[in-house]
Amino acid sequence: DYISIQGSLGKQIFALNRLKASREVESVDLPNCHLIKGIEAGSEDIDILPNGLAFFSAGLKFPGLHSFAPDKPGGILMMDLKEEKPRARELRISRGFDLASFNPHGISTFIDNDDTVYLFVVNHPEFKNTVEIFKFEEAENSLLHLKTVKHELLPSVNDITAVGPAHFYATNDHYFSDPFLKYLETYLNLHWANVVYYSPNEVKVVAEGFDSANGINISPDNKYIYVADVLAHEIHVLEKHPNMNLTQLKVLELDTLVDNLSIDPSSGDIWVGCHPNGQKLFVYDPNNPPSSEVLRIQNILSEKPTVTTVYANNGSVLQGSSVASVYDGKLLIGTLYHRALYCEL
Repeated sequence: DYISIQGSLGKQIFALNRLKASREVESVDLPNCHLIKGIEAGSEDIDILPNGLAFFSAGLKFPGLHSFAPDKPGGILMMDLKEEKPRARELRISRGFDLASFNPHGISTFIDNDDTVYLFVVNHPEFKNTVEIFKFEEAENSLLHLKTVKHELLPSVNDITAVGPAHFYATNDHYFSDPFLKYLETYLNLHWANVVYYSPNEVKVVAEGFDSANGINISPDNKYIYVADVLAHEIHVLEKHPNMNLTQLKVLELDTLVDNLSIDPSSGDIWVGCHPNGQKLFVYDPNNPPSSEVLRIQNILSEKPTVTTVYANNGSVLQGSSVASVYDGKLLIGTLYHRALYCEL
């Protein structure tokens, strides 16, 4: 049947375009970089406190996703960027929390008025969807588990940005939680992914219509929420209202799969970990590994934001960059399932 063949061919070409399957990357090197010791199996997300303590979410596993350490549970690592030669250390987690099934994804920190530091972690124990809230105890280099959040409006959580001690915005990269329905949803290009606001008193969908909502973050003045739509190659700018609802302000179109978003608190610039070629990311071939790309976006609210490629690598050094975070002239680049890079800018 010619029409159905044409239709399915069209879908495949469309899918390859969403994955940027033919894209190769031109190298953009930074002079002062080294791979971080102790991170071998992913550092999907990174969040840095104002005092230079950086948290890494490590060891993410997903059905169909490559892993260099399939039998090792995930963990949270920390690095003090104020040290002369910072190194990554795994944080201890309080007793009673199930470490064996810990499968951390997006992370976000929140500092309360009394200087308590909360760490929010998207977790996929047995590929389910929860958000874990921890209190960071700096003296002990440990995390005290406070709460596990599960909700029917959080079926496929990817990333979060915390806005209170038990309050956050979260992206669902799919509407469904079932793997087959997820596949169908992506294949049919339904655009059912969304952003949810969660608080102990109220949980609601605050933005929808995304192809696959991924990274999320908040502007330094707390007025805007930024959402990366990975398969649409876009960053959405949403205005935040006192009732926590969001309205879309603008969309920035890019030529790459945008993953996590980090904000430079001093300038408000957005730093983006990107996948130039999604096909290589999901169909892993060690001889043709996924590439890495870091973009810096300045003045996103202006008519013409400035987009700069700060780093790009064909996978020879760093495979599958998912996040880039800056602190005081230092850049950390994390990956979906590979190593992590420390650079001095």
